[in-house]
Amino acid sequence: MGRLSLALGVLAVVVPARAHADVDWAKGLVIARGVGLADRQAPNPAVARGPSRRKAEEAAKLALAAQLLALPLATGGTLADKLGDAAIKARVDRAVGFAIALTADPETDGSWRVTMAVSVEALRQAITGPRALPAKGDAAVPVIVIEGATATPAIGTTVGGLAAPTLFVATVPAWAKDAPRIKATASKAGAIEAVVPKAAESTLFVIVIAK
Repeated sequence: MGRLSLALGVLAVVVPARAHADVDWAKGLVIARGVGLADRQAPNPAVARGPSRRKAEEAAKLALAAQLLALPLATGGTLADKLGDAAIKARVDRAVGFAIALTADPETDGSWRVTMAVSVEALRQAITGPRALPAKGDAAVPVIVIEGATATPAIGTTVGGLAAPTLFVATVPAWAKDAPRIKATASKAGAIEAVVPKAAESTLFVIVIAK
């Protein structure tokens, strides 16, 4: 975590113009790849695989730390602009530290290639702080499809005044085909206007971007 924290603090100054966010807005993931080369002094590939896997994951996390800086915020600016707040920076560091492995491919020489990801929702909550759970739990509609929006994908887009998880898609995914569909009435300044009955901040909004 120390190196990741250093990366977030230093890269914000050194490489914001070159940082590139590989984002899959439809899946809500920021993705990076890492390679861990096998130790040539290891007696065999099997022995080399443990350390090389850790190297690959660390490389991917460092790449994520760099990529995240350029992610756009719905209210303007980028994630890098928020890292001056120590609490936000600590939560972003934590999100990167707990990045999930999407793929992990071993090489015959003991090296590894991994693909890791941080969810956009984790980054949104790193900025806002974790959502408070209602005393009676969540009773809202779990998924709502928003059609006709002209918003640009970004962290923190609100829907119907709700700060909730969002995905930005070109077509409705199969798993959301039975979700309620609501037409957006307007899109401006990182906010999509729509009437979303029975929705709450626990609702996942699947936003179909208008062509």
